[in-house]
Order: sequence, then C-alpha cells, then structure tokens
Amino acid sequence: MLEGVINARDLGGIRIGNKTVRSGLLLRTAHLNEATDEDIRHLSEDLHLKKIFDFRTLQEASSQPDRPVPGAEHILLPTLDLEAEKRSGEAVPQDVFLNLPAHIVRLSFMNIFKEKARQLYPSLILSEFSQLQYASFLNLILETEEGAVLWHCSQGKDRTGIGAALILGALGADKETIIEDFSHSNDIYRPVVDKFVADVEAAGGGEEEKEVVRAFMGVSVKNFRHALDVLEANYGSIPGYLEETMGIMDDDLDVLRRRYLQD
Repeated sequence: MLEGVINARDLGGIRIGNKTVRSGLLLRTAHLNEATDEDIRHLSEDLHLKKIFDFRTLQEASSQPDRPVPGAEHILLPTLDLEAEKRSGEAVPQDVFLNLPAHIVRLSFMNIFKEKARQLYPSLILSEFSQLQYASFLNLILETEEGAVLWHCSQGKDRTGIGAALILGALGADKETIIEDFSHSNDIYRPVVDKFVADVEAAGGGEEEKEVVRAFMGVSVKNFRHALDVLEANYGSIPGYLEETMGIMDDDLDVLRRRYLQD
C-alpha cells in the first residue's frame, strides 16, 4: 500500500457479517518517518487523508518524526503510561525502549520482561490512561465525516493493533476476524522474529524466552487472544467495553457502520 512505510495496510475488504469494510478509509501502519514522496502524495491526493493518530510516546515520536501529509492533522495520543511505569519501578530505560532489537536477547531472560510480554495487551485495554487515548481516537474518527484516517505506533503492530481491534469490534467484527487482522503483523516481521528466536535458543533460552521475542519483535497471538478474553470477562464485548469505558454509544456505532461498511 505504501512504499516506505512498513506494516501498512487498509482494513478495507474485511468481511463483517454480510458487509465488508470500505477501502481507502481506515489505514493502519508503522511510523511515517520513512514515507516516500509518492507515499505522501498518495495519502494526500488519492486517499484524502484527514487525520494521523500517533500512539507513540513523545520520545519515540521525537526520535523518528512522521513526515507531514498535506491536508492531514497529526495527533499525538501516547497510549503507554510511562509515568505509571516509573512509579512502579518497572520503566524501561529510554535508550533500551527506543532500540529494543539491540537488547531483546538479553531482555528475554529477565523476569520483568517476561511479565511485560504477558501483560502488554491487557494493560492497554484495562489502563485508564490508555482508555482515555483510545477514547479520543474513536471520538475524533467519529468527527471525521469525509476522507481517510490513519493510526500507527512505531512498528504498527501492538498499540496500532489494539486500535484496529476496537474499530473492527465497533463495526461488528467477531473475535476471530479481529485476531486474524492482528496476526498479519507476523507476516511482516517473521524474518526478524525468527532471527532473534534462533539467537535466544543459541543462548540457552526456552519457550518462555522465545515468547518475549515474539511479543516484542512480532505479535503474540496467544497473549492477544487472552487480552480479548479479559475484555469479554469484564465488559461482555467490545461494544460493551466502548460504551462503559469510553462513552461510545449505540448511536455512535451506527454512524461508524454506515460510514465504513458496504454491502
């Protein structure tokens, strides 16, 4: 879809019941720092991009700033609560956080990172801080009556994947459809994951350590499925979660479905 942006895809064409998602309107990607001139032209002129939602931390966004897209508003909505991690004593040093591939083999043997791998997706769903960011994301999409919207984090897989899951759930997608979209990030990152899994194995790591690599270098479908189970146990469904935590009501869901679904 884009030449210089990794893990870029359109939710268009995903089947939801007897309808499909319209193409060219709901875009999920990694950061736009390396977008080509043609990518920028395509987003601006062909897709009429109106909003870019950046789920990265301020430090991430500053280190690899998005290229501006004419006609599109850039909105920073960091979904990770770094201050809470600092208070708990579990914050990752900034130089490590900004360059995980250089450290992932060592980190995979640390218990704190094994727990972070298990809790990343549930924390993005259950944290009030994250909920506020995703609420802003969905409400701003509701306000965008024309043109495309795009959301991303650094790699376009975890924080971006949760955003896609909330949108697909709002549109009425079932759990397996949501998981299938989430898992496609592994198609992109599999060579990287396989390399680091082999490195971990060579260092004496087992399945638990490999799962850390899968979670941070790709996506952990097992952990994501667990996070959706946690959401359902607490809220019944994604629409129930959106209503209770974000104030997204049935009328709002109707607006999204009329706008983004077609027969």
